[in-house]
Amino acid sequence: MTPIHHETVQANGIALHVARAGRGKPLVLLHGWPEFWLTWEPVMARLADRFDLIVPDLRGFGMSEKPDPGPSDRAGAEVHAADMVGLLDTLGIERAGVVGHDVGAYVGQALGRAAPDRLTGLFFFDCPYPGIGPRLAAPEMLAEIWYQSFQVKPFAADLVGSSREACRLYIGHFLRHWAGGNPAAFDAVLDAFTDNFMAPGNLQGGFNWYLSAQAGRLAMIAGTAPPQDPIAVPTCVRWGTADPLFPYAWTDRLGETFSDLDLAPLEGVGHFPHREAPDRAATEIARFFEGRGA
Repeated sequence: MTPIHHETVQANGIALHVARAGRGKPLVLLHGWPEFWLTWEPVMARLADRFDLIVPDLRGFGMSEKPDPGPSDRAGAEVHAADMVGLLDTLGIERAGVVGHDVGAYVGQALGRAAPDRLTGLFFFDCPYPGIGPRLAAPEMLAEIWYQSFQVKPFAADLVGSSREACRLYIGHFLRHWAGGNPAAFDAVLDAFTDNFMAPGNLQGGFNWYLSAQAGRLAMIAGTAPPQDPIAVPTCVRWGTADPLFPYAWTDRLGETFSDLDLAPLEGVGHFPHREAPDRAATEIARFFEGRGA
């Protein structure tokens, strides 16, 4: 078993829970929804011999602080990115690689724009990005993205958290359905994930991401999002071909967002490569970062 130690770090005015393992070049691993640090454990076990792995719970998630205990739109990508810069500052790390998934990929993009000098590279799995555009709400996608509209409702957290079984059914649905290459990928930790989201504030903390992203999401769907200059930080994207939420065809405009892009498919893998195929996921992360400076 890879030794993992846990600490609380003050960053950007809040307390962040951080899981750490390994030694070597620093890599920050950023989770998505419905996740927290534990989602990265299989990859951590495979990379700890080569990298210093820094795995925070994003604000509102896991054991990190919930500065806005109720519904809030103050947990967007730029806020999380500022938290990560503060985390690096507190840990005394000048530059690090960032690996992001889902929400974490949005945060990584915000870092690539706000603090490119702090990054050795960006690595994303199944990366949501502005070029997806109106396709997000195409008729065939409505049955997939319904949760994004539900989770901005003021009663959503109370409804999902009305019982442990309700929470387990809700969180378990996404972990199984989106894991297109291995629907059992989270079965061994489903109770731990349920316990995490049943902890006070954690459901609303995660839903606050969707409240914060709602205006941008609607602008993207409407095709009115303002254009942005491409991110120049070297970026690697590995995208599962069996992801029901983000089809591989949506990779076609990644070059508009990342000017230095290494893109390849992960055949037969769904939305959670780090859980569905951790050997392949870790190999791709290591290949990209091992040649990059600290």
